[in-house]
Formats: sequence, structure tokens, C-alpha cells
Amino acid sequence: MTTSDSAKVSAPPPDSARDRILAAAFKEFSDHGYAGASTLEIATRARVSKRDLYGIFGSKQAILVDCIAGRAKRMRLSADLPAPRTRAALASTLRAYGANVVREVSHPTVMVMFRLGIAEAERSPEAAEILAASRTANRDELAALFAQAQRAGVLGPGDPHQMMEQFLALLWGDLMMDLLLRAAAAPTPDEAVRRADAATEAFLKLYAAPGVSGR
Repeated sequence: MTTSDSAKVSAPPPDSARDRILAAAFKEFSDHGYAGASTLEIATRARVSKRDLYGIFGSKQAILVDCIAGRAKRMRLSADLPAPRTRAALASTLRAYGANVVREVSHPTVMVMFRLGIAEAERSPEAAEILAASRTANRDELAALFAQAQRAGVLGPGDPHQMMEQFLALLWGDLMMDLLLRAAAAPTPDEAVRRADAATEAFLKLYAAPGVSGR
């Protein structure tokens, strides 16, 4: 990770020893990866002894899991999606939801978390499970929204989970892979809105309710 990337994921100095360790560890993992991260450096940055570090967490792996668990909350979007009663209301919800997904998931902190989870999935399956749980919850809520829209007669027939996958594919395209590979910068808020608008328009054309225009 570059120095500028590391600066983006920095957080205000925490107070407790546990929080200081997690903040220091996340930066160390971001800079050097799990294998290259030094527990001595983590302890030094956190202003604790190695004995205290291991007394609180037990292992470097446990620190990684806690780092990811704490930051996975950023991925967990507060869906609270209103039940769509009209096609216009559904479009408005999808635009807002899509822009929020792109902004939050593209955040450098979340990208670092994904890279760590992917790299250490075999060694630390708990970390991968935490990421998967947050991702699954968001996707299930979106599928539930589409099922509600179908019951209200504002979406055409289809499997809600397949519809969810199609909407997210329209929303992301290749962006997620490019971000993970550091081949693209995180989109600006305006770019996130444009992506959400385009995905919503294309999706609603695909699933126009019988007798209803896709626009």
C-alpha cells in the first residue's frame, strides 16, 4: 500500500490500549500485509509492551480478526429501505442506496479490509466469514426490497436474488476488481451518483411491470 493510501485510512488517536493496538495493527497490516506485520512495531506504535499486546489479544491472528470485525461495520449499510409503493419511489430508493453502496464500499479502509480478508482467508477464515456476513446481509435486504416491489406491482416477474445480483452488476461493472487491484481510484460522490442513476435506469427497463413503461 502506498503512503498516500495509508494516510487515507488513518483514524483519530484512540484512548484505550485495546483501541490503540487495533489502530496501530490496521496501519501495520495496511503497510506490510499480515505476514510482514511486526507485533513489536504494533506494540511500539500503540505504546504498550508486547506482553500487554498478547495479554489483550492472544495472537496476531486474533488482532487481524478484530481489526476486520471493527471496520466491517462500515460495510454494513443501514438499509431501512422503505417499501416501494410506486415505481418512482423504487427508483428514488435504488438511486440513493446504490450511491451509498459505491461510496462506502469504495472507501480505502474497506478496500484494505477486503484485501486483508482475501489474502488471509485460509489462515484466518473468521476474518473472511465476517466480511461475507456483512456482504450477505446487505444483498439479502436488497433482494427483500425487490420482492416487496413485486408484491406492490411496480416490478416485473423474476427471482429477487437474481434481480439483486443484476442490479449490483450494473452498479459496479469492473470497478470493484479495479479498486482491489489498485487500478482505479475511489469514485467521487458525483461519480457514485452517476453510477447509481445509470444502474437504476437500466435495471428498471429490464424489470418493467406488465403494462408499465421501463422509464
